[in-house]
Amino acid sequence: MSKESSLTLERGLALLQAVADAETDAPSISELAAAIGASRAAVYRLLVPLQSRGLVRREGSKVRLGLGVLRLAANVLPQLRMAAQPALRELADQVGATAHLTVADGSEAQAVAVVEPSWTAFHVAYRVGSRHPVHRGAAGKAIGLPPDVRQWVQSTGELQPGAYGVASPVRGVPGLRASVGVVALERLDGESIGPQVLRAAQDVAAALK
Repeated sequence: MSKESSLTLERGLALLQAVADAETDAPSISELAAAIGASRAAVYRLLVPLQSRGLVRREGSKVRLGLGVLRLAANVLPQLRMAAQPALRELADQVGATAHLTVADGSEAQAVAVVEPSWTAFHVAYRVGSRHPVHRGAAGKAIGLPPDVRQWVQSTGELQPGAYGVASPVRGVPGLRASVGVVALERLDGESIGPQVLRAAQDVAAALK
């Protein structure tokens, strides 16, 4: 790729990000030009391929995200599940508890991948797609865990009476706020299981890079 093509691609991505980052009304051409440090004419040129792929749409001088972004987003979760499966399988069988990958979606946490242990007589059935407040349960709390504290969280009965959870954040993947955890109906020893959950979270992060 030539230097000029690389710069065009970088500016196009910056433009798409600027449209996505708008918190209130749709940004104008002038606002986008200021955001990416380009001229209005350059913004008009960059919008053409984005519009043709449905990634943005224009409403007069305003620009909004297009439905093409939803089509791209629909492919993200299956790829997350595939990348996380090996680490979750190993974790579930090591601990003997249901392992899961949970992703933050606004103020909620959503389970996007779940693996049940293969050898236990009974275990927690945790449904993919399950949602709960991001500030509750080990999986949600781990997502916002500061990097300067112990890197796993325990919880008891916060989402389901009698359920125990241990979770660790997935770090180092740009744009992803997620955690890996285990949940069981018997008390989990966080001191021994925490490091295993942390390693699984690190393995998932490595698989996504």
